[in-house]
Amino acid sequence: MQTELLLALEALRPGIRANWENLLRIERINSPLANPDTLVHLLDTTLDEIFRDLHVWSPRRHPPRAHEPLCPCGRNPLLAYFSSGRQALREALIVVESASHEHLVHQRDVAMECLDQVFDHIARREIESFCAICQFRSAVVNAAVVARQPAHA
Repeated sequence: MQTELLLALEALRPGIRANWENLLRIERINSPLANPDTLVHLLDTTLDEIFRDLHVWSPRRHPPRAHEPLCPCGRNPLLAYFSSGRQALREALIVVESASHEHLVHQRDVAMECLDQVFDHIARREIESFCAICQFRSAVVNAAVVARQPAHA
């Protein structure tokens, strides 16, 4: 991502944080751990990591991965957290890009790709880490195995 785009995006950080929190508060709560009052405490740390990674990230060195983070039971509180964060960051990048008329379409695409890759990397790691300790994981996996077994006649 070009330095001037990144600096302009960082200047919008308070607005990004506020928008992320607002979007998080309108998400459906899928478990007690998904309470927005609990999750908002992660915002600053996550934004710190996102902006730190954006300074060194190169889409050429980090090809996109094909799979989304897996959550077999759908109760992971970080699903809503990262979904709302992705929207808040993309909206901010679009605002930054629209204010800067000298950037070419290719540069804008690279900036969005870079943001998506950084965000996907962090979201996938956090969601899959949480799922690894989920008490519902084994029940969902066992149900899937049973469903795939052929019925006996």
